[in-house]
Amino acid sequence: MSMTRKSSGKLRRTDDIAAYLLLAPFLLFILAFTVYPVIQNLYYSFTNYNLGRPPTWIGLRNYTRLLSDEVFQQAVLNTILFAVFSVAGLLVLSLCAAIALNRATRWARAVRAVTLYPYAMSMVAVSMVWLLLLDPTTGYINKLLSILHLPRRMWLFDPSLALGCLIAINIWKGVGYCMLVLLAGMQAIDTALYDAARVDGANAFGQIRHITLPGLKPVLLFVSVNSCIAAFKTFEQVQNMTGGGPLYTTTTIVHQIYQSGFGEYKMGYAASMSVVLLIMLLIVTALNFRAYGMED
Repeated sequence: MSMTRKSSGKLRRTDDIAAYLLLAPFLLFILAFTVYPVIQNLYYSFTNYNLGRPPTWIGLRNYTRLLSDEVFQQAVLNTILFAVFSVAGLLVLSLCAAIALNRATRWARAVRAVTLYPYAMSMVAVSMVWLLLLDPTTGYINKLLSILHLPRRMWLFDPSLALGCLIAINIWKGVGYCMLVLLAGMQAIDTALYDAARVDGANAFGQIRHITLPGLKPVLLFVSVNSCIAAFKTFEQVQNMTGGGPLYTTTTIVHQIYQSGFGEYKMGYAASMSVVLLIMLLIVTALNFRAYGMED
């Protein structure tokens, strides 16, 4: 009996060692490319580090400067507006499309493929396409407005329209992916629940409210968190389409980090913005978990 226990103990220790050895490359990768950069960035945020000279400690001076930086404050506001309207639009449109496709059978496969095409494109390619469409003089959208005898718009050059255009383009690109994720979640819900609801006299709206939405909570949380993170990290779209203008109305936090770090070479100041962005992302993620009742 004791020999059996000893042999089983040796096997368990051997399995543990093998597991640690298999995990070691992954853990080293995480430490080297995630944990270390975060710690280094946090350190730089307390320095006046500029490219070309070593960092020197200045304490909270970068953070106090952020409190009076009007451009950064505008970037924070723009980022929040971009995230709120993008995520709301993505959730509503993708949920409606997923519900419609879940009931349809004839054209469902073709519609899924077409709506996924924009997501498969890189944001740079999407930006180039929409720059052509929104061009004030030669863009097809303004040409269509002229045909309809409507006034032409400056779109990306109008401070009141530029951010809205970027939000609409972001929704157009991402709605197909979100729809497919939600559709997969719907198809995992037991159809017997819908049959029982129909027997009890529940209409389509009642089935969606009491069966579909509760069953989709984990999937909705996944889509919401990922969409929020992507919206807060938006950069290519702003850089390629507006450059942060006009009048800083489309400047986002990540774009301002890029401008401060690689345009003005103020790496320490850019690092402090990155820390603020990280804190905002943690808060937004926590709020999402709370909103969907999944704090645990």
